[in-house]
Amino acid sequence: MIYPRGGWRRAGTYVIHRLRRLPDQPHRIGRGVAAGVFVSFTPLFGFHFLSAAAVAWIIGGNILAALLATFVGNPVTLPFIALASVGLGREILGLKGELSPNFIFREFSQATSEIWHNIQSVFGPEVAHWVRLEDFFWQIFWPYVVGGTILGLIVSVGTHYLTVPVFRAYQRRREKQMATRIARASGRAAELARARAARGDRPPTDRGQ
Repeated sequence: MIYPRGGWRRAGTYVIHRLRRLPDQPHRIGRGVAAGVFVSFTPLFGFHFLSAAAVAWIIGGNILAALLATFVGNPVTLPFIALASVGLGREILGLKGELSPNFIFREFSQATSEIWHNIQSVFGPEVAHWVRLEDFFWQIFWPYVVGGTILGLIVSVGTHYLTVPVFRAYQRRREKQMATRIARASGRAAELARARAARGDRPPTDRGQ
């Protein structure tokens, strides 16, 4: 569920390969990548694909590139993203107190547990509680939104301006390679035609003629 079968390096190489081969303009692919990276800095877990597609559509980016770029938010990088985003958000909002990966994970776990408890309370005798959710919202979720938005914008804009020239250069190289292959194929066809003409061979005709 966490570690790819082929390893993170192979998974990352696959994502980069797919991005390079997308049949779209470089600036649209770059915008899609920026959308996916930006969403990876938000606490919208479980909705990153939908959010990335929506952001890419709004800014005119490639949606598939946005979906692939959400790979930035993986189990290896998410703890660092969450710690940086929540830390920045709490600093901006003036919140003090403990801040560590364990604290953030514990708050998310408690909030998830309370949400599940409240859902069960609708169909059973349990009483809904909102204390943990309220504390989670103000201590973790809202700072995550604030800090993640700022960091996501910075990283996504930088990613866009770094990736567009890369995709443009890659597409130009592919076009040159394709032109070279076509030229070689045309040259071989011309050589074959000259060889046939030198031997006096006639071009193949339909049997009915």
